[in-house]
Amino acid sequence: MSSDRPGDVGPRLLSPLALRGRTLPNRIVISPMCQHAADNGAASDWHLVHLGKFALGGAGLILTESTAVAAEARIGIRDLGLWSDAHIAPLKRVVDFIHAQNGLIGVQLAHAGRKAGSHALWDGGSAFSVDELATAPGGLQRFGPSAIAAGPEWSAPAEMDEADIAGAIGQFGAAARRAVLAGFDAIELHFGHGYLVASFLSPVSNRRDDGYGGDRAGRMRLGLEIVTRVRAEWPDDRPLFCRISAVDGAEGGWDIGDSIVFACELKRLGVDVIDVSSGGLTEETRRIAVPRGLGFQVDFADRIRREADVVTQTVGMIVDAPQAEALLQAGCADLVAIGREALNDPYWPRRAREQLGLKPDYADWPVRHGAWLDKREQHMGAILDERRQALGRKRHEQ
Repeated sequence: MSSDRPGDVGPRLLSPLALRGRTLPNRIVISPMCQHAADNGAASDWHLVHLGKFALGGAGLILTESTAVAAEARIGIRDLGLWSDAHIAPLKRVVDFIHAQNGLIGVQLAHAGRKAGSHALWDGGSAFSVDELATAPGGLQRFGPSAIAAGPEWSAPAEMDEADIAGAIGQFGAAARRAVLAGFDAIELHFGHGYLVASFLSPVSNRRDDGYGGDRAGRMRLGLEIVTRVRAEWPDDRPLFCRISAVDGAEGGWDIGDSIVFACELKRLGVDVIDVSSGGLTEETRRIAVPRGLGFQVDFADRIRREADVVTQTVGMIVDAPQAEALLQAGCADLVAIGREALNDPYWPRRAREQLGLKPDYADWPVRHGAWLDKREQHMGAILDERRQALGRKRHEQ
């Protein structure tokens, strides 16, 4: 599965991982986080600073927020997009900055499906009304496998015909071509959280009786055809990730056994990493899919890793380096993704060294920061060491 280097010593969290022609310097991935800061899909200065700081912070791989493959398929009206060539240059600016810091960056490609059109969290996070959909700048439309709404707040989506489905597959392929031109190191396909592909996977939302519905093979067909198209457009030396909801949270819905079968098929078609999340099919189940707690989705990543024999990434309430190291040492996953912890501390990956009992390595920091911190260490090393040891004892006592 993972391409560990023979003879690697030290914390697994800080060890490299080779994926095709890219080698992540550590196992820490910045999870996609919707920013609602794009201008008609184009990356802004906000994205340069938001994503760029994680490269300074030392993450092994940075993933963009959900990046729409079509204007009508956005989660929110200010999502990033790759549905137009005009989006390439603004994203390339971000990519080039991250590469200049020796970082790696991937783009998460997504189609919101029947969950297109919602407000930002700080504006309430609710679904757009029918009127708001109709008047949204750039246009928004809800599509799904069947005309079944995602919940009481959501309008019923238009049931996709085969031309609509072929169009969506083509949109993913075109976005992948643009991702090549922007210089991304990886693509992640968003097949979870109730968005387009997730809605096709679940028997709760997919009531079709044609080749894209019915049994599990039919319901998986759209996702597998998207992977085939994207893999054909995406260079062989660059990895392809896929985020799935291991369970969709709905009674009688998609479950972990389905996900294991799906992961096997995704791997066969050229997906390198399964990013394992959960829930989100409907608003009613989003909060109750899995009891929340530290590392609450790790068991799903563990099962998929073992039973599908595939590299997995786990995400969800991973709060510190010792927790992340323990789950990697146990073989539950190959990568850990952090989101809100990275917002709280963009230098979380670099501070992981100290949390795992190693001395800081300021030579590995960006030189404009590391030189000053190294000088601080020279002058205050003994004092800082004593403080770190005291904090370590305090954590142990707790």
